[in-house]
Amino acid sequence: MQSGYQEETERLRKIEYYRRWEQVKLSHPLRQLFWECTLRCNIECLHCGSDCRSSKTIADMPLADFLRVLDEVTCHVDPERVLVNTVGGEPLVRKDIVECGREITRRGFLWGMVTNGYLLTADMLERLLKAGLCTIAVSLDGLEPEHNWLRGNKNSFYHAVEAIKLLVQSESLTWDVITCVNKRNLSRLDELKGLLVRLGVKHWRCTTIFPSGRAAGNGELLLDDEEMTALMEFIVKVRSEGNIDVEYGCDGYMGRYEGKVRNYYYHCLAGITVASILSNGDISGCLSIRSCYNQGNIYTDSFWKVWNEKFRVYRDLEWKRAGDCAKCGEFDFCQGNGMHLRRDDGSLMLCHFKKIRNL
Repeated sequence: MQSGYQEETERLRKIEYYRRWEQVKLSHPLRQLFWECTLRCNIECLHCGSDCRSSKTIADMPLADFLRVLDEVTCHVDPERVLVNTVGGEPLVRKDIVECGREITRRGFLWGMVTNGYLLTADMLERLLKAGLCTIAVSLDGLEPEHNWLRGNKNSFYHAVEAIKLLVQSESLTWDVITCVNKRNLSRLDELKGLLVRLGVKHWRCTTIFPSGRAAGNGELLLDDEEMTALMEFIVKVRSEGNIDVEYGCDGYMGRYEGKVRNYYYHCLAGITVASILSNGDISGCLSIRSCYNQGNIYTDSFWKVWNEKFRVYRDLEWKRAGDCAKCGEFDFCQGNGMHLRRDDGSLMLCHFKKIRNL
C-alpha cells in the first residue's frame, strides 16, 4: 500500500508528465513512420486487425511510391531522428524487403520491422542487418498450443522461437518479443516468461486484443475485467523480480496501474509523434487504428502538408469528452483512450480504466 505522501507525490508527477505531453502535442515532432508495405501474410491469425490474407492478388505498394514520401520528409526533419517501421501483413513476404530497407537506410532513416518470425532465417537476418535493420519485434503468443492456435499455423511457434534464437545472438539489434494476451494463454504467462528468460530475451511487451478486424465478436480473444486485472498484477510482479524487462503495450489507460506496468505514463502517440502510410496510400496516425481516421492519401496529397495541417482529430481530443468520458475524472490523463479504440462514429469500443477500476 502506498502512503498518503507517496500517492500525492505520484499524482503530482503524473500531472507534470501530462503537462509536458501537451507541449509535445503542439509541436508534434514526427518520430515514427509506419509503412504497411504489404497486406499479404503467410499465416492467418485469429486476431488480425487488417484481416490480411495470403492471396497473391493483393498488390504491394511499390517501393518507389513510399520513397517519394521519405524524400519529402527529409526536407523537413533530421531522418536520423525518425524510425521507419516496415509492417504488414508480414513484411518478409516481400521479395524486395532487403532493397526496401537498404533504400530507407540510405536516406538516413532508422529502419525497423515487426514480424511473425516465420521467414526469419539466419541468411535473411544477415541480409537485413547489412541493409541497415536496427530494430525488430517478433510475436510469440504463448507456448506452442496457444501460439499456434492464435496464429492459425501448426509450425508458427517453432519458427518464432527459432527467430528469437537468432536475435539473441545479434549484438547490433534493438529488439523485443510481443505477446498478445488472451483467455487461452493468460494462465500460462508464467511458463512463457520462463521460456523467454531461458532463451535470453531481455525485453517483453504484453498487449491485449481489442474487438476489431477478425477479433470482433471472438470471446476467446478478449479479457474480461478479472482477467485484465490479473494481467496487470502479473506484469507488476514480473517487473519487481527483475529477470526480464516486461511492460504492457500502449493499449490503453490503466488507472491505478499507471507508472507500474510501463516505463512511462499512458498516452496515445498516434498523430502526435507517429504517422502511418497504409498499403493503399492512406495517411493515418497508427496502424492499429482500423476505423476511418485517415487524413489524406500520398497519391493525391503532400504527406508533410497533411502531417502539419491536418491530424487535428488526433491532437485536439476534446471531441472525445462525450458519453462516459464526459463524466470521468481521469479524462485529463486518459484523454478518451487510444484512437485505435474509437469507431468510425467516434464512440469508444473499449475502456481499459473501467475494466480494472472497481476491482
